[in-house]
Amino acid sequence: MTMSRRTLIALSAATLPALGAASAAHAAPPGAPHGGGEQALARARVAADVLMGDYDENKAWFPSSWWNSAVALQTIGDYMLRSGDLRYVGQLDHTFERNKGPFPAGELSGDELYGNFTSRAIDDSGWWALTWITTYDLTEDQKYLDMAVTIGEFMNDFWDPSTCGGGIWWNEERTYKNAVTNGQWIRLTAELHNRIPGDTVWLERSQIAWDWYLASGMINEDGLLNDGLTDACENNGDHVYTYNQGLAIGGALELWRATGDPQMLEQARYFADSALAEGALFADGILTEWTDVLGETTNDNHKQFKGIFLRYLMDLADTTGDDRYRDVVASQAATIWEQDRTIADRLGVRWAGASTEASPNVFDWRTQASALSALIADVPIGGVVRSLSASLAPVPVVMPDGEPRQLEVELQVAVTSRRARHVPVHLTAEGPDGWVVQTERKVQLDAPEQHGRPVTAVVPVQVAVPPDTADGNHLLAVSARAPGGLEFVARTAVVVARTIDFDAGTSEDAPWLFDAGG
Repeated sequence: MTMSRRTLIALSAATLPALGAASAAHAAPPGAPHGGGEQALARARVAADVLMGDYDENKAWFPSSWWNSAVALQTIGDYMLRSGDLRYVGQLDHTFERNKGPFPAGELSGDELYGNFTSRAIDDSGWWALTWITTYDLTEDQKYLDMAVTIGEFMNDFWDPSTCGGGIWWNEERTYKNAVTNGQWIRLTAELHNRIPGDTVWLERSQIAWDWYLASGMINEDGLLNDGLTDACENNGDHVYTYNQGLAIGGALELWRATGDPQMLEQARYFADSALAEGALFADGILTEWTDVLGETTNDNHKQFKGIFLRYLMDLADTTGDDRYRDVVASQAATIWEQDRTIADRLGVRWAGASTEASPNVFDWRTQASALSALIADVPIGGVVRSLSASLAPVPVVMPDGEPRQLEVELQVAVTSRRARHVPVHLTAEGPDGWVVQTERKVQLDAPEQHGRPVTAVVPVQVAVPPDTADGNHLLAVSARAPGGLEFVARTAVVVARTIDFDAGTSEDAPWLFDAGG
């Protein structure tokens, strides 16, 4: 056992005449040099575990948001494809089997769900189709690809050349043609073609949709996607959302894979470079949704937009091997981890971490999924030889009663290794002055045969809280170290409070807190 009382203290745009001249200075924002792949994988694993802690096993999705759940689950699929850590395949299948039937409005979505992950919101259906293709890529199980085809056929019914010359309608009521639904459609149809032997139908649909997309008017003179079209079939001048720009990159890339046309790859670069141009979608080198700015208000939809952009920027970086894009990815991941992370490894909506009392940063499972995409993108495409991560469980509130309070906190240590079968991990616990923190000096983990899948150990950490500890948040940390320079610090906060203030609501509210007598 060990005891400690220490105090814790420049990109060149492709020329695409059909799209107009891009901004002259497509300069990559400044970025940190690439960190070690070991740290990148460890961070992504911790963030993925936090996200999946919010997964509702009963409903088999994430609470309260239907399309957001699709995107979050695709992000988990991205993590598994990237890392080789397949622990969450079962949850993806559980969602597929539990939620593929029809549901009345209000049960899983505000809209009625018709079955096969379709509803009046055509773009919601598109997110689920993309998620099931990712799951197919993970498992090679035909049922997921078949479901994506079913959803694709549903969406195809909303391709309508009688209005604006083409394009998929955003909703069943056929009120709006926009960038997100049509960006999805191009990526989805090209993905289906690339996975269905001998296909010609999906490729033809994809190429027709791409030609319409370029000519639609949604792409402005700076190479950025405004949100959609007016009733007069003109660019509506609405905001440039990061996910629309990401889908433009992703659609071009997948069509390049389908056709081998080098112009498609150049177009993917064009859309990426347009986003990176000064004054476009980055502020001080960090991807920024317009709703991220202090004083603006985000909503549950906006919270996940940036992660979708990073998914497809990762794809472009992987495809081209261009360090310009890799540097952008590395900058996002490093900034998120250093400036946008809570003590419980929650990741917020503002990747640069800005927060004020009037305009606080926001943390929930949607922001977690979005930021996780940036962490995944920073993991080397070929994986890593080894990694080490650690996390401390949340601690209940401590209410001093004149005696030292004894706590036991669980530390989870996780190791992956493609070489060593036995990995010793050395632990050092730290707490505030006057506290006594005890944990084991060393644990040994036996790495599994399957690379990527972590082997874990749960280690108790004994904490003695002095009775005169002031009210407030008090930091605990455990440093884990393994051979080869691997190191990871797990953190948690002990909240000490002699009184608890809360708003009991009104007499009409349902009771939620009872005293000892009931």
